[in-house]
Amino acid sequence: MHTDTESCVRAVRSKDARFDGWFYTAVRTTGIYCRPSCPAVPPKPRNMTFYPSAAAAQQAGYRACKRCRPDATPGSPQWNERADLTARAMRLIADGVVDREGVPGLAARLGYSTRQIERQLHAELGAGPLALARAQRAQTARLLIETSELPMTDIAFAAGFASIRAFNETVREVFALSPSDLRARAVRGRTGARSGARTEARAGAGPGGAPDRDRTAPHPGTGLPGSVPAPATLTLRLPYRAPLHPDNLFGHLAATAVPGVEEWRDGAYRRTLRLPYGHGVVSLRPGPGHIGCRLSLTDPRDLTGAISRCRRLLDLDADPVAVDELLRADPVLAPLVDEAPGRRVPRTVDAAEFAVRAVLGQQVSTAAARTHAGRLVRAHGDPVDDPEGGGLTHLFPSPGALAGLDPEKLALPRSRRTTLTTLVGALASGDLALDPGSDWRSARERLAALPGFGPWTVETIAMRALGDPDAFLPTDLGLRRAARVCGLPATPAALTARAAAWRPWRAYAVQYLWATDDHPINHLPAG
Repeated sequence: MHTDTESCVRAVRSKDARFDGWFYTAVRTTGIYCRPSCPAVPPKPRNMTFYPSAAAAQQAGYRACKRCRPDATPGSPQWNERADLTARAMRLIADGVVDREGVPGLAARLGYSTRQIERQLHAELGAGPLALARAQRAQTARLLIETSELPMTDIAFAAGFASIRAFNETVREVFALSPSDLRARAVRGRTGARSGARTEARAGAGPGGAPDRDRTAPHPGTGLPGSVPAPATLTLRLPYRAPLHPDNLFGHLAATAVPGVEEWRDGAYRRTLRLPYGHGVVSLRPGPGHIGCRLSLTDPRDLTGAISRCRRLLDLDADPVAVDELLRADPVLAPLVDEAPGRRVPRTVDAAEFAVRAVLGQQVSTAAARTHAGRLVRAHGDPVDDPEGGGLTHLFPSPGALAGLDPEKLALPRSRRTTLTTLVGALASGDLALDPGSDWRSARERLAALPGFGPWTVETIAMRALGDPDAFLPTDLGLRRAARVCGLPATPAALTARAAAWRPWRAYAVQYLWATDDHPINHLPAG
């Protein structure tokens, strides 16, 4: 969009928040860059330059606006809508792959050379993977500086910087403030709070930045002097594009919650997280304009990945206006959209976990699927402590932990035991990859080749684990029941043909149709 100067200027003049994350406005006379909805007086068009990423703006020498904080915008919806190389790379960068494995690791996961990835990202985003990852580290550092009391050395290490010098230089270049100045500003902003209390910070998505002069990131046990930082508890705000209808989103997560791994407590969805460096517990609460997020991490280096997974779980980088505009064109869906606009697709924090749960949920009720998953968790999950004294007791078992399970001990039909053991074997061996950078078409083909994987299971995983916004479930009983109620064709073939007009947002159409049923997944839990 950044090449359409006229449209960009209109968006900036109208302070249209829908375009936050789509492009960034650099102001030549001030040397700063902003989000389109910046509350400051819009500059003259001749002084505006538009960039496709914060990384490109920073590489051109611009610093982030202190008023609108463009680093905290929702991420571009393109990275969750598309399945091409750029989108797959951006999802992996957001998950912290470059920080953990470097650009060669990113290339290996994508199946391309580092040169091809560099060229593609530069062509579309104006910055390479190192630049994008570096700005993401800057945003992580800012969150830790403003929301924790960790020493600066520990923050530099946790954010992924290889040296204090790189940490200090990056923070100054991106925010035009030293790390100490950032913390001092945060302390001054804590009006009415007791001394030492943590403040809230906005946790956006969509990395951007300039190239790091040092190596990409420290590996576990290396990097800065000293040990791994102590556990941290942070309170953040996860922004989203309005509107957002929370009922089916949180209702689905709460109604299908696995005992010990997930729960709904005191108006928030809570769950455990298995992360690259350790584990965490997150509490997510719907609020106006943002999702309240409280994260307890055993290792702060997991902050970037944890935020990325929470945003994917709640589909926070979606563009609901574009989705609803297309679906509203269908006279059958129009009243459903008008009644509750902004429905999101409830997704997952761990694609492998969800694939296992999808198999456990084949041809059984929601309650039965929870029971099966709970037994698996108690037998094979890693025990954890709930920092808030709730009911979270385990991490969901990893594919490696499940690879050696005895199928005879599973209270499942024999055919489903075979399906489950074949799936976890493929996941544990690496023959099947369902990470954020997965190719959706290839993953579907590999899933369909496994015994016991029919269209319903494959498309359910594609919708909620892979994040394909066009995944569709024409054989789902709930969807077919809704189709009959709404006067749509009920047979899978006829319904699929009718749904062609809803592409590429068929997964969202499913949410609107499911909502016609009085099932617990469609209601925000009480309490």
